[in-house]
Parts: sequence; C-alpha cells; structure tokens
Amino acid sequence: MSRTKIKFCGLTRVEDVQHAAALGVDALGFVFCQQSPRCIDIEQAEKLLAVCPPFITRVGLFMNDQASTIKQIIKALDLDVLQFHGDESAEFCASFGYRYMKSIAMGGATDLARLDEYTQASALLLDGNEPGQPGGSGDAFDWHSTPQVLEQAIILAGGLDSHSVADAIKQARPYGVDVSSGIESAKGIKDKTKMIKFVNAVRLADGC
Repeated sequence: MSRTKIKFCGLTRVEDVQHAAALGVDALGFVFCQQSPRCIDIEQAEKLLAVCPPFITRVGLFMNDQASTIKQIIKALDLDVLQFHGDESAEFCASFGYRYMKSIAMGGATDLARLDEYTQASALLLDGNEPGQPGGSGDAFDWHSTPQVLEQAIILAGGLDSHSVADAIKQARPYGVDVSSGIESAKGIKDKTKMIKFVNAVRLADGC
C-alpha cells in the first residue's frame, strides 16, 4: 500500500514549521488569503520558508486574489505549488506557470461537475467548507462521496484530526490529507502533540 502524503496548512510560526519538518511532513501550506485568520504577509512568509528544509513542498494558498497580487508574492517567495480556494477558472490557475492544486468545496450545494474543469491541476483538494468560505473551517464531508476515477491526485481536507483521519483514508483512499484546525490549539497556532498524533494516525492507517 502506498504511503498517504501529509500536508500541514496555515502555518504562522517558525517553531511550527520546524516541528512539521522533524515529523517528516510532505508539504506545508502558507496562507495569503485575506479572509483567513491564518493569513501571513511576505515578510512573515520569508521567515517561515527560511527554516523549511529541502524535500518539503512549499504551497502558497490564495482565494479570489488579483493576478497582480499573486505575481508579487510568487516573485518574492520560493514557492513550489499554488493552491486556489476560490472561484478561479482553470485558465487563471494555470496562468502563473506553477503546478497548482484546486480546492473544491464539498459542503453545501457541491457541483461535482467542476472537477472536470481542472484537467491541468496537479491535484484536487476536496474540502468540507461551503462554496465561498476559506479553508480551515474544520467541517467534514461524506468521504464516501470522494470520486475514484479522476486523473488528478485527490487530497482530503476538512474535519480531519488524529481521531478521524484513519477513517477518511480507509473510506476514500486519497493520495494525501491536508490538515489545519485539527492540529491547532488556536487558529494559526499549531499544537506539537496534535501534530505528532496526526502523523502517527496516518502512518498507522497506512500500515507503516
């Protein structure tokens, strides 16, 4: 069985980046979405990226931002992948010359037909939030509804923590899992113990 990839999202502190790296997390998400309480600016991101070691994918998260804003951020920072959480079109997502992930809101009235629009996406992130809401809500969705016939990698998000992630993996068999609020003591403040328990739960579910 392949190993489920792990992404920690919404990091705001240097020590949290260091703890995540020590745990062998595959990707770290840095939020530039103004609607999110985990939003950071370029100066903060520079400090966080400076302690991010090689072989960890650095993801910049945006939501309905102007192209000029995104270009300013990616010019200033060494990001690997862009993640879009809003109403961005496939053409817009691909226009920056980066690999990208597109978030699909699975809460509320979800239009699964949109999954077919983002054929160039490296991955589709299925989140429990409702359309128009930023990620990190902590809301789950029915993991049985996860599509199994898409070409893109599927990443699960929303309502995941050390208690629920094993069930999510067993039900949906995703490429990866993405967690934010499930490893926090407060919004944007990661909890070291919760981080450890989450990683251990994923490894246990994988049989590692």
